[in-house]
Amino acid sequence: MSSVGTILFLLLAVVVSGSLARLTRLPLPLVQIGLGALIALSIVPTVELEPDLFFLLFLPPLLFLDGWRIPKDDLLRDRATVLELAIGLVILTVVGVGFLIHWLIPAMPLPVAFALAAVVSPTDPIAVSAIASRTPLPKRVMHILEGESLLNDASGLVCMRFAVAAMLTGAFVLQEAAVTFAWLALGGIAIGVVFTWSISYTKQWITNRLGEDTSAQILISLLIPFGAYMLAEHFHCSGILAAVAAGVTMGFTEQTGQALAVTRVRRAAVWDVVQFAANGIIFVLLGEQMPGLWNSASETVLATGHAEPWWLAVYVLAISVALGAMRFAWVWASLRLTLFKARRRGERPPKANWRLVAAMSLAGVRGAITLAGVLTLPLTLNDGTPFPARDLAIVLSAGVILVSLVVASVGLPRVLRGLELPPEPSRQTEIDRTRLAAAQAAIQAIEDEQHALGAGQADADLYTEASVRIMELYRARIDGRLESPESAAIQRKLEQVERQLRLVGLRAERDEIYRRIRAREIEDEVGRKLVRDIDLMEARYTG
Repeated sequence: MSSVGTILFLLLAVVVSGSLARLTRLPLPLVQIGLGALIALSIVPTVELEPDLFFLLFLPPLLFLDGWRIPKDDLLRDRATVLELAIGLVILTVVGVGFLIHWLIPAMPLPVAFALAAVVSPTDPIAVSAIASRTPLPKRVMHILEGESLLNDASGLVCMRFAVAAMLTGAFVLQEAAVTFAWLALGGIAIGVVFTWSISYTKQWITNRLGEDTSAQILISLLIPFGAYMLAEHFHCSGILAAVAAGVTMGFTEQTGQALAVTRVRRAAVWDVVQFAANGIIFVLLGEQMPGLWNSASETVLATGHAEPWWLAVYVLAISVALGAMRFAWVWASLRLTLFKARRRGERPPKANWRLVAAMSLAGVRGAITLAGVLTLPLTLNDGTPFPARDLAIVLSAGVILVSLVVASVGLPRVLRGLELPPEPSRQTEIDRTRLAAAQAAIQAIEDEQHALGAGQADADLYTEASVRIMELYRARIDGRLESPESAAIQRKLEQVERQLRLVGLRAERDEIYRRIRAREIEDEVGRKLVRDIDLMEARYTG
């Protein structure tokens, strides 16, 4: 029962954290970490964070959802930059920061230093999203950061695996490492794609024959990331990349419009709750581990050759500064290379802005993935002796996480304040053309259906009248889009006003229905159905 009570306290902390973050104006991750630390210091039983269970429960659904919802066109457009950050920067960080850590702390063997550098090299997609939700990052920058954080988890953890293997065996073969990396990455991606496509195809085949069950469809979407992750891990591939690939594949399969509208609405609501709860619990759990880690600081610092605990803070700051400087240099070089390629193509790109580079550097936040990864370090070597400097690596990783969160939370708003950025490209023309084509297709489909329904019917005029009334709405939309840009702007303004008035009307409808339910003028079940219809209409106009 104590475990159940602890889980309920964690969920309660997630609920309370949102209100506290708005009240204190502190970033939500820091508030959740603070609440987790308070839980650890209270009488509530703490949770022993098991990395394997943590990876299985929290990472697959969150990575799957990020891959599902990330804009595919933007990800493909900036794929070169994303891969440079997700692979190139990780490898550079492992080598550079690894040697720095070994130089700072000679008592830490070089393979362990490389393992520590590898585990702090990837940014956390959950932490990046949480920080960016309160800071107005440019959309393109945010998409690059999301794509980077989705991919660099696998590259960082794979590098850590190689470093640990070198520590355990005393040997490192580059050719074997390259083959293993290829198997982990390509195998994980392939499993995620094939598994999701197979499930989607089977699900649609059953739906076409037996009909669609909304609740079952939602449950299937929740199970897909876990299935892809576990299958990839079974074949010793990257479960993280499998979950990401499954999410991206899900986004493409959904473009066929397989699910019913009500399924999509309800599924989106369920996934929003899952994302909110899982994100929050991750940071609360992270905060809950902090007191225990820092309590062992006095013992851990002895591994560095010092006796004063404040030396740990020195090492944490040195590693954090090295990570930030290396990321700044890499982002600056990558941006200069991108601008150079653009000029070679005859384009006139905007000038590089150092504040934008600083923002991308500060947004490289470390999170719970780093802590969970470092906790997977083995307890002993092959000969049974304790794994060297394991506790020290864990404490330093926790310190780097806190520093990155605080620096990003404080620094990003200041760096971006007053920063003039190129305007985001307007997609209004694309939207107008799409709506025009959709309206024309709707008119043609209504005409065909009206003729089919009214053929041979005594009341065929009713079908004609109904189709005319509906098609007039589409023709009005088409006429508005075919006029001049000024008229189109007026039409958009008219649609905005109409949407506001429709929302006022829908809310008045709902208030009246609730009044009649309270007055027992209609049955509760009937009222719920009416309110549900109004909610769907309101979601359409507010979405």
